[in-house]
Amino acid sequence: MKAVIVDGEKKLSVIEKEMPIADGERVVIKVTAAGICGSDLHIWKSPQEFQRGLVMGHEFSGTVVDPGPLKDTLSIGDRVTALPLNPCGNCEPCKKGNINYCPSVWIESIGLDVRTPGSMAEYTSVRPDMVRKIPDGINDIEAAMIEPAAVALHAVNLANVGIGDKVLVIGTGIIGLLSAVMARIAGASYIAIIGRNTARNNKAIEMGDAEDVFSSKDTDLINKLIKSSNGGFDKVIDTAVSEDTLNTDIMAAVSGGKIVLVGVNYAKFPILSALIVGRELNIVGSIAYTSEEFDDCMALIEKGKIDLEKYASVPIKLEGAQEAFEKLSSGVNQDVKILIKP
Repeated sequence: MKAVIVDGEKKLSVIEKEMPIADGERVVIKVTAAGICGSDLHIWKSPQEFQRGLVMGHEFSGTVVDPGPLKDTLSIGDRVTALPLNPCGNCEPCKKGNINYCPSVWIESIGLDVRTPGSMAEYTSVRPDMVRKIPDGINDIEAAMIEPAAVALHAVNLANVGIGDKVLVIGTGIIGLLSAVMARIAGASYIAIIGRNTARNNKAIEMGDAEDVFSSKDTDLINKLIKSSNGGFDKVIDTAVSEDTLNTDIMAAVSGGKIVLVGVNYAKFPILSALIVGRELNIVGSIAYTSEEFDDCMALIEKGKIDLEKYASVPIKLEGAQEAFEKLSSGVNQDVKILIKP
């Protein structure tokens, strides 16, 4: 089969690779659509040595080639998607339903571990309990975007967004835009988005998920945020996370407000701790989602509560992956979600 691998810093290659073996333990899937995620871009930009040869892709839809141990519930040709996670099932977080806290959840997770090739290939395989059959009301493109939608839903749930809340979202990528959507569903009365990419900001305005879209480059940003929200935001969801964005979060939040950090940043940087203390701000991290939240997203899409397809650009082939990664990392491209159709 054809597959895209990480072949060096900012370098992808299309190679011929053996397709997954039908071993009776995993579900073998022919990939229909695979999304490019921000974490894929991070790996592509600065791959570690152990990530060389990695087949990325953890957001996808496909059809069953071999149902493995699910012969009683899945048939060849069934449309499916899957949680790419690999929880142990035995630790306390797993027993409580918080599989995203499991210490081993990222070990051999689909598309993030060289031992478990992802969906940027013609075929992939998944542990059976993570597989979800796609309802008829959800198309293949939407199904491949359930995973990022679940990330956004988890962040909004952690923020405890409620009716009448004023919500600020940092980032105009897919997680940011979908966080705005989920906040609206949760009952937010006013939503603002901040982005640094002018083309993406214009796209965010076009999508209509927020009342206002601001540029992070605006020198009067904080004053405009406070004025537009009539005093500050109850909840802030930061999908970028940098020194600038985190301090913006802190200054824009109301006293007693909640800030949820979804973006990942390994750098150390100073923050306005006096404001955190003085305003009694609650800052929490957000990682992935629960199985229930993944399934909740499927239900929201099936009921027509979320239109995921509007965020997707025209799908590309495997051979176009390198160009797509370059576009998405350029900082000037308007594409929100590019999907690969092997």
